[in-house]
Amino acid sequence: HVQLVESGGGLVQTGGSLRLSCAASGRTSWDWYATGWFRQAPGKGREFVAQISWLQHSTSYGNSVKGRFTISRGNAEGSVGLQMNSLHPDDTGVYFCAAGEYRRSPWTPSYWGQGIQVTVSS
Repeated sequence: HVQLVESGGGLVQTGGSLRLSCAASGRTSWDWYATGWFRQAPGKGREFVAQISWLQHSTSYGNSVKGRFTISRGNAEGSVGLQMNSLHPDDTGVYFCAAGEYRRSPWTPSYWGQGIQVTVSS
């Protein structure tokens, strides 16, 4: 019974920055818990963006965002942020906050937010 609500997003110019936040509520009984982000660009499938483990505080990133995006824990338990720098139009899409049992690729989260639009203009 976990709820995830994204905030932030919007329109930004190429090379700019944007920060997404995800507020989490509810609890799970997972031994290993992780939160993260996926995105879906126009005409593409859902793509893994970033993940953070809440036991080890370890992070992982999709190849397309590595070195530009940073995932971090928020102030509230279970909350997570995504700092996006050096944005490119290819980063445009709907970004989904996700949570689930921690594992490496392929990660299949159990809970999803509604998604939030990020648009990078050229």
